[in-house]
Amino acid sequence: MADSTPLLSQPNSVKSESSPPPLEKHHPSLDSTIERCIGDFGWAQFIQALLVSSAWIFDAQQTFISVFTDAHPTWHCTSNQLDCNSVSNICNLPKNSWAWDFPAYTSIISEWNLECAAYIIAGLPASSFFLGCLVGGLVLATLADSSLGRKNMLFLSCLTMSLSSLLTVFSSNIWVYSALKLVCGFCRATIGTSALVLTIELVGKRWRGQVSVIGFFCFTIGFLSLPAIAYLNRVSSWRSLYLWTSIPGILYSLLVHFFVRESPRWLLVRGRKEEAVATLKSIAPPSHSCSFSEVSFEQEISNNGNVFSTIKMLLQKRWALRRLLLVMVIGFGIGMVYYGMPLGLGNLSFNLYLSVTLNALSEIPSSMFTVLLIGKLNRKFSVLAFTTLSGIFSIMCALKGEVWTRLQIGLELVSFFSACTAFGILLIFTIELFPTCVRNSATSLVRQAIVFGGVFSPMLVAAERRDGISSYVVFGLVIGCCGLFASCLPETRGRALFDTMDEEEHKEKAACNGVGHVLA
Repeated sequence: MADSTPLLSQPNSVKSESSPPPLEKHHPSLDSTIERCIGDFGWAQFIQALLVSSAWIFDAQQTFISVFTDAHPTWHCTSNQLDCNSVSNICNLPKNSWAWDFPAYTSIISEWNLECAAYIIAGLPASSFFLGCLVGGLVLATLADSSLGRKNMLFLSCLTMSLSSLLTVFSSNIWVYSALKLVCGFCRATIGTSALVLTIELVGKRWRGQVSVIGFFCFTIGFLSLPAIAYLNRVSSWRSLYLWTSIPGILYSLLVHFFVRESPRWLLVRGRKEEAVATLKSIAPPSHSCSFSEVSFEQEISNNGNVFSTIKMLLQKRWALRRLLLVMVIGFGIGMVYYGMPLGLGNLSFNLYLSVTLNALSEIPSSMFTVLLIGKLNRKFSVLAFTTLSGIFSIMCALKGEVWTRLQIGLELVSFFSACTAFGILLIFTIELFPTCVRNSATSLVRQAIVFGGVFSPMLVAAERRDGISSYVVFGLVIGCCGLFASCLPETRGRALFDTMDEEEHKEKAACNGVGHVLA
């Protein structure tokens, strides 16, 4: 395992551009300093991690709520016409020959008469949400690394997302509804990233992989709660789902504001030593002690410019830009399957509530697999293997025939499980690929690439429903091809996290030199 180059150094030390800075025996790395103060993993850290990770519950609810609010309701024939049956296209039937099984207000499709609208219109609200996520991620990506910090970014994102979701209740047509979904997506864009990075930076490196999976479990809980809420309100207005999910989100935001601690690592990198020490003391067990009186903190000076300085740092370094582009391409493929498959469940010959429940439950073994084996998993091979597996089974979902139709939900679950696992591993992989000063921004950009894949998913699903174009074939081909780029990334399992771009660059150069010596 590679040792971290110390972030805590002498005040007037000068770094050489051609060689890595020497390891200081008397000035430990930031990793070891924080671990000495708070230990590897204690109860205070667990409570903080659990409280922060709970944000994923509300994130999941707003992400997949369109599966039910925007669903095509079931219908039945009201006349004895020969051309009216369960497989008929209602757009080709007289309006008085069929009726919805439930009241029109149970879905936006039936309330606003969108059953025969163009697939772009039918998929507009969900696509608007993911487009808002994409724009929000690009605009807000650097705030958690620069001015706001992890905690404030999480608080503001949860609060504004929940408020905009609450306003959705007052939508009067598809255009107002889509606009509010766009705002909701914009506001929630950085929730997952801020929660994941804050959770990981509160614990020692031995527990990072395991603790990060708490967020994935909370996301599963939020996803799993949706079919239960929807089923209980199946004869109520679709607006009730937004009420049941937005109000608890507002209350949770207040808990974050008053009880969550800021990342001590971020505070140290920003030069806010007193606040960092106070945070460490508040979560440290009584048996641990540390002193910062004899050390000074090396900061990323370029981070003190504008909020987009971290993006500039990523673009200026060739190794950072290469890594960022590769993980974003992989994320795009994963996102198309991860967000598209739940939206496409209405196109399968299976009960919608049960199929969504099974999809949500499949995230539990995915998270269990990740938490139990993350310490042993090779990141590159795992991402490559699971994206390939997801692609193969997604394409198999499109096969026709009575036998394949019966197996369809099973094939879809395997594909979705593989995409979930690849999603989780890719985020952990990304965190390990980038140093502290740009980690939140890089992770956020990768999440936006994942969301970008989700922008196209609702349109593909709506096109399959109307024109018979197989969205599952497209999903499978995209995730399979994008996953191949994982083979071009460096392996990060077991290595220490670095804090500055210089440290990571020295590590990159050392790895390249090592390869050169081997080839020579």
